[in-house]
Amino acid sequence: MPSQPSKTLETFDNPQPERDYTIRIEVPEFTCLCPKTGQPDFAELTIEYIADKLCVELKALKLYAWSFRDEGAFHEAVTNRILNDLVAATQPRFMRLTADFNVRGGIYTTVVAEHRAENWQPPVPVTLP
Repeated sequence: MPSQPSKTLETFDNPQPERDYTIRIEVPEFTCLCPKTGQPDFAELTIEYIADKLCVELKALKLYAWSFRDEGAFHEAVTNRILNDLVAATQPRFMRLTADFNVRGGIYTTVVAEHRAENWQPPVPVTLP
């Protein structure tokens, strides 16, 4: 097999560090295991961030997401763990992770976790007529 799951999140230099711009990444096939039953949980992850000096490398992110496939985790815990790992790797100005889990026992779960760098202020939105 050419690739293996990995907990390593690689980065690259932000090509426009002087500008606040949004990077949005969708991971539609995230899987982990229910810690109670061992059955698979499926989710779509949406990562939205404003980079400072570093951006996350997408192949490394794919292998990182894959690394959870055989791990038991509560939805809330795994969402916050992923956000913490992404923040540690990239040190963004802002990052939001939305984990939209498929139905389990007749219940859908969406977990949203955010990070804001100290002293960062979001830009004022522009409204055009």
